[in-house]
Amino acid sequence: MDSLIAAAARALAAGDALGALKRVALRDDPPALALRGIAMAQLGEHARARELLQRAARRFGSGHEALAHARCVVAEAEVALAMRDLRGAPGTLAAAAAALEARGDRANALQARLIAVRRLLLLGRLQEAEAALGPLDDPRRGDNEAGAPPALRAVAALATAELAWRSLHTAPAQAALARAHAAAQRSGVPALQAEVAEARAALERPAARRLLPTGQEQPLRLAEVEALLASGALVVDACRRGLHGAGGTWLPLARRPLLFALARALAEAWPSDADRNALIAQAFRTRRPDETHRARLRVEIGRLRKLAAPLARVEATERGFLLVPRGHEGDTAAAVVVLVPPLAGDRASLLALLADGAAWSTSALALALGASQRTVQRALVELEAAGRVRAIGRARAQRWLAPPLAGFTTNLLLPAALPLT
Repeated sequence: MDSLIAAAARALAAGDALGALKRVALRDDPPALALRGIAMAQLGEHARARELLQRAARRFGSGHEALAHARCVVAEAEVALAMRDLRGAPGTLAAAAAALEARGDRANALQARLIAVRRLLLLGRLQEAEAALGPLDDPRRGDNEAGAPPALRAVAALATAELAWRSLHTAPAQAALARAHAAAQRSGVPALQAEVAEARAALERPAARRLLPTGQEQPLRLAEVEALLASGALVVDACRRGLHGAGGTWLPLARRPLLFALARALAEAWPSDADRNALIAQAFRTRRPDETHRARLRVEIGRLRKLAAPLARVEATERGFLLVPRGHEGDTAAAVVVLVPPLAGDRASLLALLADGAAWSTSALALALGASQRTVQRALVELEAAGRVRAIGRARAQRWLAPPLAGFTTNLLLPAALPLT
């Protein structure tokens, strides 16, 4: 490695992308291409960075330069993650991590595994992320023992914090963020320090709203949401589309939207019963019910009654139906709670993904939301018409952006969260 390459690498490690480019901007050899690609990524020019890293990987090949090739694969995977291109094959990244580990480059092997974990978190595959993250962020090990630089220790702790708050475990999230803060300070990288500071501030922002019987709303921070779910009340959770009861019992209804609409309507009417016509209007979207709607309502209420039996009873009344939570039959204090996202509207999950400030493709959004690409495209067109998102680029290069949701944390809006236990 010549002196200019070494100096550029040191500049990149310290977050000085311009300093690195001054040394290698005019060179076209594989090491210089790789460093230029990383520098362009740090400057936000992701498309150009990806092109440079791909060229460097091809020039290195997978023979006697296998170590450098693996490093380029890892760097390209991180750029793809920043571009929210989630279609890459995880096996390629895993193979690169194994090659780096076999050749003694443990720091870059850890980087590769952290990229895989962050991809899983974006996709909402929290159980897989937890299994992969466990050995990577052990708070009992210091930087020297773990064989990782402080910057990577900070990234690992950030991933642990995100996993914890996505699972609604606030105390572990705070502990992980404290470790991330300490490691980021030791790393001396300003961008990483800012990312940790933003994550710590997010825990203090409203994460959901509680609908009060008076018709008003109460904003709740993440810790308050966690306490509410542990209170033993029957929580109709419109953030994750399900019912949460005492003892951590969780009934997901995300794939049963009609039943969830009925459960929410019953909960909003509690402690009174809900009128049949009001239930029909909310669940079937019609203001002129007839006997067929009333018959269908009885069928759907029967299905909800069967599914929700461990959590609540649904009793017929003269006017309609009444929700009676288990264990709270005589309690009219706070036995039923309706929890809704901090943002109103049907596009909350889509806006939550876009609110991270990154440019998303429609295919990546569809993958993260578990929806069809056409459904996402229609939703984006509606949001663009309302001025809530904007598109950049055209055709396959088109990406979507939204302004940050200032004052809110979007943890509960993100899709595919773990069942709460």
